[in-house]
Order: sequence, then structure tokens, then C-alpha cells
Amino acid sequence: MPDTLTVTRAGHAVVQDLGRFGRSRSGLPVNGALDQYSARVANVLVGNAENAPLVEITALDFGCTASADVLVAVTGAPAEVTVDGSRRARWEPFTVHAGQTLRIEGIRDGLRVYLAVHGAVTATYLLGSCAPDTILGFGRRLHEGDELALTARLPPLEHPVFRHPVFRLRPPVPRFGEPWTVDVTDGPDVADFGASTGRLYAEPFTVTARSNHVGLRLAGPVPRRETTGEVLSRGVPVGAVEVPAGDELLVLHRGRGVTAGYPVLAVVTTTGLSALGQARPGQTVRFRRRTVEDAVSARISQHHAIRALHRRVSTVFHALRIPVPAH
Repeated sequence: MPDTLTVTRAGHAVVQDLGRFGRSRSGLPVNGALDQYSARVANVLVGNAENAPLVEITALDFGCTASADVLVAVTGAPAEVTVDGSRRARWEPFTVHAGQTLRIEGIRDGLRVYLAVHGAVTATYLLGSCAPDTILGFGRRLHEGDELALTARLPPLEHPVFRHPVFRLRPPVPRFGEPWTVDVTDGPDVADFGASTGRLYAEPFTVTARSNHVGLRLAGPVPRRETTGEVLSRGVPVGAVEVPAGDELLVLHRGRGVTAGYPVLAVVTTTGLSALGQARPGQTVRFRRRTVEDAVSARISQHHAIRALHRRVSTVFHALRIPVPAH
């Protein structure tokens, strides 16, 4: 029988990965973890591939009990992380021994927390991804009593590093809390808005309760299109900042449909999307204008930071004889 994590408090949690890539031409959204950076780092910290299945926990408390010793990492929004009542560090790996209960409670400042387990959890795949898709009806929320089977067994760990809180890999931790600063580049219809474009950057916008993984609705000083021509339906990227008629912006996220017909004023950068995935209803968002070159540079810097973390993890895990997959 495989080792398992048994869910003792489900909250709102799903088994997730980085998404279903290369399917937009078939009309399927990419989906996947809304805070991609936190999800990637969680997996790297326990020696997994960046795209390995992990648990995405949204807003509500979560708990699980291990049937065997496991190595885990918790990233994402600030929260209280405990093992049988003893506090554990976030953004660092730690062990949960057989029979102990891990609790993640009081998520604050952001919206989502990621729990990765060394060896990853088993998952059902559709078209190369375990990411839930509400349009296809694929994937489901976890419930109390569900068992998550683990794909690898943790070797015995008898090392001072794991008996005392001195295991420090120090990944870069992003800032959490409002106002969220979200970088964007100019969209294909920016010229249609003329001087009104400045409204996007002048004042903060508030995330409304109608937001979800498909898109965030933002209330605030909405820019107005100065041209009157019709916008035809076309392909739109994840992160498109659309301006429908009305008093809200619509920012498409990872569950978005692949076509739309609203004017696209801006596009959120790859690094900005992770911040947007943490914004709670009622919190404020400020947009920051960036060039395409700035956006590419930020993405490359983030990539280098994760690769450096891979190297640190590989060095430590090799010394402790913990297997690490090739990347």
C-alpha cells in the first residue's frame, strides 16, 4: 500500500499543477496554479519537478495526517503552519512524521497557499495535466477523509538538520498584501483609449466578489475607449486587461476562454500574474506600466532565481541521500 496523506480538514483545496499547455488551439484554457511562482518554489523545495502535482489551498483552513514520514514545504500567502501544534517555517522544507497532523490556518494578506510533498501526490491526468477544468468538468475539490497517495517513500532521515530549525534554503519570497502592484505591458488596443489610458495607472482598483480563476473583476476609474469601431472576437492571452462597457475592468486569468471580443488595453506580465492570483476580493490592485523588454527581463530573473534554488536543494539533498529527479 502506498503512503498517504489523509485530509482531516478540507477547506477549499484541489490537487493542482502548472496547467494544460498547448491546448488553446483546441479551445481549452491553460488553467493551473494561479500563483505559479509559489507553486514552483514549493515543489523545488522538496526536490520535485516544478510541474509536479501539489495541493492548492484557497482562503480556508486545511489539515492532513501523514501515514509515514514525509518531507513537505508550504509556500504562498502568509498562514499559521503547525505540526501537532508546533509551528513550522513557511518557504522551507520540514518533516511531518507518521501519525502527525499538519495544519494550515489563518490564511491572510493573500488568497492561496501551496503544499508540496517530496515525491509528489498521485493525480488523475487529462491531456497531460491534473489541473482542474470547470468547463470540462475535470478535477474536484478535496473532502475530509480523502487520501492522497504519495508516489515516493522518504528515506530515513537521521540528521541534525531535520531535528532543529536550521534547514535554510532561502528562496526569494515575494511581498504579500495590498495594494498589489501588478506589472502590465501595452495591449493591442491601447491606441483606442488615447489619454484615457492614464486612468489605468493613476488610481487603485478594487477586486470585486465576482472574481474567480477565470477572471478578476476590478472596480475603479475605468478608462474609456475613444474610438467607436467594433471589436471582433479573437484570441486573447492569459492576463488580458479587457474593458467591457460598464464600471469594471475584466482581467483574464488562467481559466479564461481563449477568445473574446472586448478591447484589450493591457496585458499582465508573467510575473505579475502570480501576484494577481493572490489578490482577495476587497483588496486593492495598482497597475504599473512596463515595456516588453522589462517584462522579459523580470521573467528571466525569476527563472534564474528558481534555478539557483534547484542547485541549493540538489546539493543539500545529495548530502542527505534524498533522491532528486533530473530537471
